[in-house]
Amino acid sequence: MATTTAAQRRAQARVDYDAFLAVCPSRQLLARISDKWVGLVLCALGGSDPTMHAAEAVEGPRAMRYSELARRIAGVSQKMLTQTLRALERDGLVVRTVTPTVPVTVHYELTDLGRSLHLVMRDLKGWAEANMEEVFANRDAHDARA
Repeated sequence: MATTTAAQRRAQARVDYDAFLAVCPSRQLLARISDKWVGLVLCALGGSDPTMHAAEAVEGPRAMRYSELARRIAGVSQKMLTQTLRALERDGLVVRTVTPTVPVTVHYELTDLGRSLHLVMRDLKGWAEANMEEVFANRDAHDARA
């Protein structure tokens, strides 16, 4: 069996994980991280957000209880938040910590992998918020032509 160098393994991984191919497993990951609830959970757990009001701002990533996340992410159902957190935990983006208190306390926080994705999601969320006026204007112009 031939041995491969780290550079060769990275090059092979780039070939193996081509999201343009229908059978590529990275498509499943792209589908997961493009979900709106995933993006919002990652942004909430990521902490500091330049669009937050000063009273809400928290420096850096932090652990949050389920109820805190539910309050922070308006409109998410209990079922969707639970499914989202379980999926993120399975993918290694979030860690769930259970503290044996009465009642039991459960916290969620980003892993290193989750923090790296949080940076991308935070920028995407910021872009969407910053460009909504232009998008609305484009929609209105398009609808007027139709």
